[in-house]
Amino acid sequence: MTSTQRLPASLTPLDVALTALLNWLEPVAPVEVALAEALRCVAASTPPLEAHPPRDVAAADGFALRAHDLVGASSYSPLPLPSAPRWVEAGEAMPDGCDCVVDADSVDSAGPMAQVMAEAVPGQGVRRVGSDIAAGSVVAVTGRRILPRDLLVARAAGLTKLRVRRPRLRIVNVPGSTLAADLIAESALHAGAEVSAIVATGRDAASIASALDAQGCDLLIAIGGSGVGRSDATVLALTQCGNVIAHGIALQPGRTSAVGRIGKMPVVVLPGAPDQAISGWWALALPALDRLSGRQPRKSVGLPLARKIASSVGLAEIVLLERKEDAWLPLAAGDLSLQAIARAEAWLVVPGGSEGFAAGTAVDAYMLRE
Repeated sequence: MTSTQRLPASLTPLDVALTALLNWLEPVAPVEVALAEALRCVAASTPPLEAHPPRDVAAADGFALRAHDLVGASSYSPLPLPSAPRWVEAGEAMPDGCDCVVDADSVDSAGPMAQVMAEAVPGQGVRRVGSDIAAGSVVAVTGRRILPRDLLVARAAGLTKLRVRRPRLRIVNVPGSTLAADLIAESALHAGAEVSAIVATGRDAASIASALDAQGCDLLIAIGGSGVGRSDATVLALTQCGNVIAHGIALQPGRTSAVGRIGKMPVVVLPGAPDQAISGWWALALPALDRLSGRQPRKSVGLPLARKIASSVGLAEIVLLERKEDAWLPLAAGDLSLQAIARAEAWLVVPGGSEGFAAGTAVDAYMLRE
């Protein structure tokens, strides 16, 4: 850390820092991408789909007939057909005037006239028009993440591309922070961002500043060099390239995180330790990415706590949770081991003004395994 770099006299409340970071942020413009690239991105508006299948098709191999003509047919009273029935394969369009498919064992074709030995109901063995995809439906709701099942619908509808919002996120890895940088990069990809990464040539302010390039990205994340050590110069580098909104956030872990801007582009500085970096990612960077993606608010799962959570007043604390018998079991609070991070199924923030939650209290947590 250089002699001119200082931590604020007091920590900035998490909600204050987050509000300042999100101020003026708008969703990025939609882009059209191939289906494979759309996975995990946030859906933008898409045109309504046509019905699929576009007409009634056979759901199984058999004879296409009209159910009304088969009333009373049975093995004891076979019903002769005035003309030979039409054989259809599964997926084949139903012939005009036919509304059911009966299997081969229900039709006796040995004699001069085919005979049906079973009744049928309209729609039997038939996949109706629009039964897979209703006319006017969409691949994915605007603002929702695109999942593999959405791509199934897109391919069935004959689409090859989708409109999505995919913010461009650049990660600056300050030397010595590779574990944290890899964790954040993989988390950003999972959240649907287009990720690029660069390693600063050194831990000094000049080297870091040269890597803080705001061109061609929508969100810049610098990892490492945010503390008060002699070689921690990332925040000083940010002051040379833009402005620091807050350095020192009332967040545990992650108190040396910082937020700022280079021009209009938001910047989040995360500590180099993996537990502190992931805490700052969840609390600061992920909300910014969601805003840029135009994502709908993330859904939380509410369950009672299996045991109490104690928290220090004045610090917002990250708590990792695991689901046990319809309750949230706290795994770690404030200090997060790598094993707890890997095991956790959800997380929550205990607000800075709270002393925690008693056992049995219902809390809302954000899922880590969607």
